[in-house]
Amino acid sequence: MKELVELIAKKLVEHPEDVQVRVIDGEEGQVIELRVHPDDMGRVIGKAGRTAKAIRTLLHSAASKQNVRVNLQIVE
Repeated sequence: MKELVELIAKKLVEHPEDVQVRVIDGEEGQVIELRVHPDDMGRVIGKAGRTAKAIRTLLHSAASKQNVRVNLQIVE
């Protein structure tokens, strides 16, 4: 899951070297934290959150195939 989020984020942003993905295991599954350069936040979130929603949809689809629960958090 981490690699998927990292790949998508690096393709979207102008500063791919600043993309950081961290996985936190919790009681209700995994939480994936995505950090990007402050100038790239708009690119990752998208207009009205559409890009972030699309990333979450892909992530949930991949997670369901592995029987894992995941949640994506985009952190400033």
